[in-house]
Amino acid sequence: MVAPPDNNVLWARALHFSHNGSPALTGVSVEVRDGEILAVGGPRGSGKTTLLQCLSGQLLPQQGEVWFNSAPVHTMGPVLRERLRRDRFGWIDPEPVLVPELTAWENVALPLMLRGVPNRPARKAASEWLERLDIGACGRKRPGALLQSERQRIVIARALVTEPTVLFADEPTAPLHRADRAQVLRTLTTAARSHGITVVLATHDAEVADLADRTVQLLDGRRVNSLRMPGPSSGLFEAPADPSSEGTACSLSV
Repeated sequence: MVAPPDNNVLWARALHFSHNGSPALTGVSVEVRDGEILAVGGPRGSGKTTLLQCLSGQLLPQQGEVWFNSAPVHTMGPVLRERLRRDRFGWIDPEPVLVPELTAWENVALPLMLRGVPNRPARKAASEWLERLDIGACGRKRPGALLQSERQRIVIARALVTEPTVLFADEPTAPLHRADRAQVLRTLTTAARSHGITVVLATHDAEVADLADRTVQLLDGRRVNSLRMPGPSSGLFEAPADPSSEGTACSLSV
């Protein structure tokens, strides 16, 4: 095994993974530089989520290597990988999943409190991140009283509040309207850059290319080399449909 170059915070080589005999990744290699925003693009079913899960230690590749700094993730046991995900990585799912009984700030503070951070500093950090994401006025509201775009910002704040080394975002704006997608992505990337957080962002939305430092494209589980995301007409990317918003609005600074 050869350790990754010093300027790469994540490094994967020749990853293979199959789901129930169906190949999801076939020989994919990727490097993630410290502090960059890397977009992983491709149509649905191209292997984007599986790649993020292998890079983050959620899945072990069936072949290949994954390194975080100088640590071989692919040889770690489940306890070490769980600790890595808890202490160094953040994760954002496509759909906002929040604890319905908790307020916005309590949902955001939860990862800190699970680490043993006392209530007052955890709440202060959560409130600061809600302000950075332009939803400070929603702090006392519960998820059922919020718009989908507001809930998604809370999910983003919860992932950033621990200031992870790497944030993995799997289609983080897929459920949002186009205008909301653009604004939430700008907010996420600006917050990550200001805190030196590396971001690996899976998307099938070509507009994300304008906010990423670099792109890696997947097609049928294989890497397709390109510096920029192509337009939707290429067939490699599909614009997600605009969903309906729901809930009761609270003030958003836009």
